[in-house]
Amino acid sequence: MNSFNFNPVFVEQLKQKNILTATNVQKTVIPIILQGKNIIFQSDTGTGKTLAFLLPLIERHKLMTSENIVLIVSPTHELASQIKNEANYFEGIKSILCFGGVPIKRQIEMLKTKPQVIVGSATRLSELIMLKKIKIQNVSAIVFDEVDRLLSKELREKSLQLLSLVYQNTNIQIIACSATIKNDTEISLNKTFNKKDNISLFEIIKLPSENILTNKIKHIAIYAENCNKADTLRSFLAAVQPKKTLVFTSRPQDAEILASKLRNKKVNCECLHAKADKIKRKSAIDKFRSGKSNLLITSDLAARGLDIANISHIIQMDLPKAEDFFIHRTGRTARCGKEGINVVIGDAFEMENFARLEKKLKIFVNPAELHGGKLVFLK
Repeated sequence: MNSFNFNPVFVEQLKQKNILTATNVQKTVIPIILQGKNIIFQSDTGTGKTLAFLLPLIERHKLMTSENIVLIVSPTHELASQIKNEANYFEGIKSILCFGGVPIKRQIEMLKTKPQVIVGSATRLSELIMLKKIKIQNVSAIVFDEVDRLLSKELREKSLQLLSLVYQNTNIQIIACSATIKNDTEISLNKTFNKKDNISLFEIIKLPSENILTNKIKHIAIYAENCNKADTLRSFLAAVQPKKTLVFTSRPQDAEILASKLRNKKVNCECLHAKADKIKRKSAIDKFRSGKSNLLITSDLAARGLDIANISHIIQMDLPKAEDFFIHRTGRTARCGKEGINVVIGDAFEMENFARLEKKLKIFVNPAELHGGKLVFLK
């Protein structure tokens, strides 16, 4: 990290976090952001994208002493909270969270403390700007984290509205990133400023894949009919006794039902999904992150960007419709150079889809079954 000429105090704080060398994405992206350029960048999950934009923004805009504000937009409350805590680690930096579901008056009061980093949803940040509680002229940069999700059908309008609002300050720096960036991302962002497709405001960086899906993660397929999936999961946990397990379902109600079934069988677990209130969601994440619970059942809410240390196993109780959701789910393990295991427990239809994904993503899937209290591989 010394190669970027960061403030010595800043470098010492990074050492305390055991961050001594930059990852590939950080080596590539940090110099560009330090130059003040607009950038869209893509890098595999677990490669350090958050620090790739956070570190140079803290350094470039001299957040420790100036009145500049950085806005960071996130698709989920959980990811936003994680980014806020990451920023607050650095001495002299104050970061606050501005999401819906919390009285806006409380957030207006927090804004009076003059935070340098504001992390939130596009909807709430737009609302605060239109109320003139966030002054556009003070916004030096805006980051769209998990930009492909922020430009999805359900979030697209609010995200582009926010971008249009803040770009009234023409000196603002715009940064967007994700592990999976769609081909129309650049076009969508440029159209907000009435730019033609061949005139871009952005430098586009797509780092070569580090092949974490193939090189760092072992993929296992276990067949089970829908009515038997909960029992299959319980048998797998008993046979393998994984260190720390994140279990995915596509629908919030399925996560709740699965957690209930496991608890009825005396399996300790936490449950996280979008329909739960924020207090319960925070409690579930905190217990899982701290190790008080080693099993978290979640909907796809948690697939986006969450960085929780030492997740040894990902278990998918169904296959998501979108390939990028599979990548984001699986990417919660094997982070920061470690290895991990991804298990799909699926019916015949899902096994067929998994086989297609195996070919498309060039991964190797190990078929297995549970027999006599053990996990047995079939080939």
